[in-house]
Amino acid sequence: MFAKDVSNWMVEALAQSGCLYQQEVVDYLVKLDNESFLKENSDGNIALSTSVINQFRKDSGNDIVWVKPDKYWRYRVSEDEEGREARG
Repeated sequence: MFAKDVSNWMVEALAQSGCLYQQEVVDYLVKLDNESFLKENSDGNIALSTSVINQFRKDSGNDIVWVKPDKYWRYRVSEDEEGREARG
């Protein structure tokens, strides 16, 4: 499995549900016993590796935003500011 494969799964999961929590992706990778795409962040939480995040940014384009407080991605709405992060 490559970062591209994880990103493709993320894009498909997001298309099906309209939002995608980081924990869902972590659980998916743990279930597949493919933890090489995970890392421990500075807060001690398990997060996605930089290679997966970078690939997902390329694959999802500007239509997806990251809601940092709740740790999920969703489709951009007209009220969103420019950039990849959204307030909620």
